[in-house]
Amino acid sequence: MQHLEALTREAAALARGALPLTADEGEVARTLQICNACRYCEGFCAVFPAMTRRLEFPKADIHYLANLCHNCGACYHACQYAPPHEFAVNIPQAMAKVRVQTYGDYAFPAALGGLYRRAGLTTALALAGGLALFLLMVLAMRGSLLHAPLAGNFYAIFPHNLLAVMFGVVFVFAIVALGIGVTRFWRQVTPGTRASDDGGAAAGGAAHDALRLKYLGGGHGEGCNNEDDAFTLLRRRFHHFTFYGFMLCFAATTVATLYHYLLDLHAPYALTSLPVLLGTVGGIGLLIGTAGLFWLNVRRDPRTGDPDQKPMDRGFIALLFLTSASGLVLLALRDTGAMATSLAVHLGIVMALFLTLPYGKFAHGIYRCAALLKYNIEKRRPSDLALGAD
Repeated sequence: MQHLEALTREAAALARGALPLTADEGEVARTLQICNACRYCEGFCAVFPAMTRRLEFPKADIHYLANLCHNCGACYHACQYAPPHEFAVNIPQAMAKVRVQTYGDYAFPAALGGLYRRAGLTTALALAGGLALFLLMVLAMRGSLLHAPLAGNFYAIFPHNLLAVMFGVVFVFAIVALGIGVTRFWRQVTPGTRASDDGGAAAGGAAHDALRLKYLGGGHGEGCNNEDDAFTLLRRRFHHFTFYGFMLCFAATTVATLYHYLLDLHAPYALTSLPVLLGTVGGIGLLIGTAGLFWLNVRRDPRTGDPDQKPMDRGFIALLFLTSASGLVLLALRDTGAMATSLAVHLGIVMALFLTLPYGKFAHGIYRCAALLKYNIEKRRPSDLALGAD
């Protein structure tokens, strides 16, 4: 009972912004106070208009603004108070450090929140475990990693129902864990939202901003600052290749599932079939996008990010790249005696990706979409600082 009362008091304090700030949160609050006085970057992205609606920055608002930041770097290179100035304003780096704290603070189960700080090790262990599991399963079921060609019949290696249960359980857990985490985040950052707000228009605006990656356009739509003060749209382009490539691969799996259960059409599917075409195009898009994002990440100016998060960033990029590459290799080898081995490798990588979805870089897209929705609701309301605001 006492534990429940303590949690209730903590939740109420968080809603009031009364909980003490961590060092990283305090740095965001300090720099935002300076930015709120300057306002030179007010037109750069959504963070600064949202900032101007506030005079103080309690914990919940700091987490909201940190996830609204797309880390484009434009404000850092435009800022007259950036290091080596004594004010040392560095919004991109300060926001990046708080974002990873957000994921851990709202993680479900809470005990696994620390995995975000150890994402590199977690990714490596998940990948090694996934590969070992499926390769050992092939050996147990067939006695060898090589076999006579099976005309692309994956289910001659692993039964369909077995794969459906294994991946279904892990995927549902990932969705539930992320869903609970972002729901907790949403409840803290959206107090006072009125029922009369136009939720449909706000949701449409948030979807528009997210799908276009509007705020990876930099301060003037010319792009991000990556390794220096030169603008480039490559980060937006490679993100688009990655996101839409991933969605096409997901669509391929969805269509194949409908074929299997609704139309009673079972794999293997022809190279010209819709699932194969969607997966092939999506896989190529993923290869291009992730290779480009890794290249940009290596070249990124360390002053505009959190160096401690590089293992999380690169681990996620690597898993997406390997998922795509192994899938395309599997397609090329599906009619050969190496199909079982290539299938086991692909499934092991996909399993590692699914296992790490709730506790890795994938979370940034979920929390950022929630922050964009909050912003699109908020900007349709009169400012609470305006005269006569209700």
